[in-house]
Amino acid sequence: MSVKIVTDSTSDIPPELISSLGITVVPVYVHFGKESFRDGVDINPASFYQKLVQSPHHPTTSQPAIGDFQTAYEKLHQYGATGIVSVHISSKISGTLSSAVSAAELIKDQIPVTVIDSGYNSIGLGLIAIAAGQLAKAGHELRHVVEETTKAIAQTDMLGIFDTLKYVVRGGRISKTKATVASIIGVKPMLKFSDGAIVQGGLARTYSKGVEKLVSFVKDKTGIINLAIAHSAVPEEAARLKTRLAEYFSENDILVTEIGSALGAHGGPGILLVACRSES
Repeated sequence: MSVKIVTDSTSDIPPELISSLGITVVPVYVHFGKESFRDGVDINPASFYQKLVQSPHHPTTSQPAIGDFQTAYEKLHQYGATGIVSVHISSKISGTLSSAVSAAELIKDQIPVTVIDSGYNSIGLGLIAIAAGQLAKAGHELRHVVEETTKAIAQTDMLGIFDTLKYVVRGGRISKTKATVASIIGVKPMLKFSDGAIVQGGLARTYSKGVEKLVSFVKDKTGIINLAIAHSAVPEEAARLKTRLAEYFSENDILVTEIGSALGAHGGPGILLVACRSES
């Protein structure tokens, strides 16, 4: 059985890893006024953040259409896949999973598709999709890939820091008053996932203090399997963090990636995330 993996572009997996694992990525859409782009196809992170700063329009995002997933599944079937595992952004923050489920139902007579809610976004989802891709590439059967992917979800944790709340306010996610208070007292919000939802993971008095919290987050893990850093337009911060985390995991095995438009539209530049798959 040839199992193939599908995910969405919110996973922020580097292109070279997508290619080497044979993962199919269905893009979400980002809109600047009347302009629409497919995340990672028509617009890359560098051009997105440049446009984010310069455009008079605050970007919005929308989930892939059912037809986008159906086309992806059909193409994989045509190229010889006999089963598909489609793993996606948390259903509590996006309707992407719903589109995938509807498409899987439409194609069920041609090929079995198991749709999985990762409970994460960005590289948290990315690590789970990568685990699935490695299993599929190794030739495991559909049921085993599904079981191990579900296990990988339970092993994954993620924590991040936002440098500014300006873009969160523009997107209507929090009030301007709350953002102003945070700015005045100089705190940086720490965000994490709990039961598929984004929740506050604490506050840092400064950005550097937030980075210390990211380091402590990894330090407290045991039996690390995979470790990844994702950033939005702050490659120097990501590189410094990677050096710090090398004390706890092989530096050569720490994945560093850019955050695309799906999360970037809400958080802007300056986001720094750490995602970890571990035994505890």
